[in-house]
Amino acid sequence: MAKATEISVEEKLRQLYALQKADTKIDEIEILKGELPIEVSDLEDEITGLETRLKNLNETAKDIEKEGQKFLTRISEGEALIKKYTKQLDDVKNNREFDALSKELEMQKLEIQLAEKKARENAEKVNAKNAVIKEVKDKYKAKKANLDLKKDELKSIVAKTEKDEKALRKIAATAEAVIDPRLLNAYHRIRNNYRNGLALVAIERDSCGGCFNQIPPQIQLEVSQRKKIIACEHCGRILVDNEIAGVTVEA
Repeated sequence: MAKATEISVEEKLRQLYALQKADTKIDEIEILKGELPIEVSDLEDEITGLETRLKNLNETAKDIEKEGQKFLTRISEGEALIKKYTKQLDDVKNNREFDALSKELEMQKLEIQLAEKKARENAEKVNAKNAVIKEVKDKYKAKKANLDLKKDELKSIVAKTEKDEKALRKIAATAEAVIDPRLLNAYHRIRNNYRNGLALVAIERDSCGGCFNQIPPQIQLEVSQRKKIIACEHCGRILVDNEIAGVTVEA
């Protein structure tokens, strides 16, 4: 912090303008990337959600199929008992045995009918669940394909800009290291107030380069002397003279 307070106002302005230049170019890179980083992140979240949903759907489908298997087993067991009781009918010795076997046969037939009904309902549930699974899988494939496309697009942009962006961020970090915290906070606050992110502007044709309001001659003189930080009374942007702007901004 001590180092930051030792530099002159002129040097502060030069460092601020160097920071502004780097930040502006970084902004341009972010604009080039557009909404791709957010879109990629959102798609990744959606895909994670779909993967979880597919897992839960498949587990539910398996549970339903297991339940259906119980009904099929019950039908098979009932049919085996019917064969058994039918065969025993041939060997009955009295009406009481006949009536008892007949009741058992009737009960097994009813239970088979009920099991068949439950099995059909279960099969319908399985089919419905499989239809949902297919729908989710199709959606997953579409989202995954879109994600791969967006990732490739973003990767291409990053590959083209990564070197420049790293250099710019290094320049910005170097400038920030020598600017006192209060001035740096003011810079970021002003930047955040405007869509173009310009916190420092030059005086152009006797006017503020940000809001284009006229700057009085006395203020212009003070700006050119670089003895204090001066902000535009209309927009609040920090004003610099053309010499500083010319040194730090490409023509």
